Amino acid sequence: MEQPAEHWESLGPSLSIRVSSVHKFGTDAFLLSDFASPRRKDLCCDLGTGCGIVPLLWFREDPPRLCYGVEVQKEAVDLLEQTVEKNGLAQQLIPVLQDLKELQSLPCGPLDLVTCNPPYQALQSGFLSQHDAQRIARHEVLCTIDDICAAAGRLLRFGGRLCLCQRPERLCDTLCAMRQAGIEPKRLRFVQQRAQTAPWLFLAEGKKGARPHLRIEPPLLIEGEGGFSREVLKIYRKNENL
Repeated sequence: MEQPAEHWESLGPSLSIRVSSVHKFGTDAFLLSDFASPRRKDLCCDLGTGCGIVPLLWFREDPPRLCYGVEVQKEAVDLLEQTVEKNGLAQQLIPVLQDLKELQSLPCGPLDLVTCNPPYQALQSGFLSQHDAQRIARHEVLCTIDDICAAAGRLLRFGGRLCLCQRPERLCDTLCAMRQAGIEPKRLRFVQQRAQTAPWLFLAEGKKGARPHLRIEPPLLIEGEGGFSREVLKIYRKNENL
């Protein structure tokens, strides 16, 4: 089988990422990375990291102390390893080739933050791609939202955060899975293309061992005057729409 085409994409003046035709990223990765916003002292992990876009964006400025990128697909881990080497991040961003369902701990110990941009569709729903990587990324073929939250529950310290994104129709599944894993949903934000349109994505944060109290934040609007909204431009590190 022909290997997917690979190339470099720039994320700023001194940061670039290796991607392929099947291991790539979209707007949701930028939104999740910004929503999670780790602190400088944090120990972090991105589950199902793919090419590593979510944690890599944290290294544009004020990066966390240490981050692991866990991925079960070797082709994606190979891309992330190239990215780490090119950007000189060998001591800060560590690729891990492993099934998250089998991950019990990481060498650094309990984590402050776990993120995940999970498969959006349950296995029984939607059209299944013929390409393994695309099928794994889009459908719960290798892991479910319950598996993801259970893994985060094992990895997080008490009070540590899990941040993820998902489609609105999976909201109940997601919040229930978080609670089942001992991670209390604390913050929820819907993403809308425009103010008058229904949400197409939500961002959720839970804290391990916290008490119930869910804060609903104002929606994040993608479109604004002349193109992207001011908030999305800020997330993309752009000053103006082109």
